[in-house]
This record gives sequence, structure tokens and C-alpha cells, in this order.
Amino acid sequence: MNVLGVLSCLSLLLAAAVAQDPKPCVSPPLMSGGVSVMAANGLVMSTGTISYDAFGQKMRIRNFWLVGNQTFALDQLMLFSQKVYYEIDWSKLACKKKALDTTFIPMQVPSDAKLMGQVFMGSSSSWGMGVLVNTWHGDLPHNGKHMTVFTEVGCIPMTFTAYTPASGWTTVSTFNWVVGNTNPMDYIPPLFCARSKLEETETPDTMFTALESLAMKTKKEE
Repeated sequence: MNVLGVLSCLSLLLAAAVAQDPKPCVSPPLMSGGVSVMAANGLVMSTGTISYDAFGQKMRIRNFWLVGNQTFALDQLMLFSQKVYYEIDWSKLACKKKALDTTFIPMQVPSDAKLMGQVFMGSSSSWGMGVLVNTWHGDLPHNGKHMTVFTEVGCIPMTFTAYTPASGWTTVSTFNWVVGNTNPMDYIPPLFCARSKLEETETPDTMFTALESLAMKTKKEE
């Protein structure tokens, strides 16, 4: 009888745990992976690598962009704790230092985000055929909206989608994540960035507008 009682209690606890709604989560503190971006309502796109350091709130993104018939490389270092980011041009050994809005930090689900739903991407019919993910949504600065997808196990980011009236839709997809970083120098600006002065702007860029800023400038120059 005691054994049956214990099993019943365990079953109730398990059922209660399963029934709980997912909570906002934080990804592993050090991560590296691949990234693809589609911005400006699909007019520009890119693919490259991404690395993230949650301890220092830093992100490095190296992308090759396709804008119309032009291709170019874009190397960006985002320092969320300092509220600045660098656009690094290795061909000219030059840097641009710009203000960064840190309201939205992509490697964590914002505490005020609302759960949209939980689904399997792929199939739940057999082990290895799918992954359980949570979709969240919330607000961005400048009357924007965002939707993010994170795995239920491990809180691994998969996609970020954002909309602002000024820049339209931006979608960031990540893949091939591994936990850990191999090069701490990724998060240190090159020496030639030391002389860069912060550019004055009316409003700081978010992660999304920072990713597409140089691409949109190139598009306008075509």
C-alpha cells in the first residue's frame, strides 16, 4: 500500500511538472555557431558565423552579404554591456563605433516575453526526428515586435524574427551551435578600432537594425 501511495504521488508530481507552462530561459553562457540573416523585407540576405559570451554580454558576427548583385563581408562586434557595437572593415583597417540599444539581448528570452506556444519541429513519432521548441513574442524599441524560438531543452536559440515600421521584417536563423568559445580575442576590438569615435545618432541601433544597417546603405548606393 505504501509503495502504491508513493507511486501515485510521483505520478501526480510528474503530471504537474509536465503541465507547467514553459518559463523564459537563458542560453548557455558561451556558444558558437552559424547564422543566416534576411533583412529589409527580403531585399538583403547573408550567412556566416556567430559567437556569444554571456559573461561579458558580447557577440561577434561575421557575415557575407548579398545585396542585389553585390557581395561583401561584414564583421560586427556587439558589446551589450557597453551599449556600443563596431563595424570592422579589415580591407581598410577601419572601424565604425555606433550606439547599441540593449533592450533586447538575443541569447535569452526576455523576462516580459509572452509564450506563443510549444511545438515539435519535425516529428515526435520517434527519437531523433524532432525537437521540442517554445515560441515567444514581445515588444522592441521604436514600436517594433519580435518573435523568438528556443529549444525547450537547453534553451538553444533557433530563430529570431523582428519587425519595425522603419526597417520592415528581419529574420535571423541560427544553426550548428556548440557550447563554448575557442577564441577569446573574438570579443576584443582590433587595435585600429581604438581611435574610433562614437557616431552620434538620434536613436541607437538594436541587434536587428545593426545587422542590416551597412547592407541597407549598400542597397541605396546601387
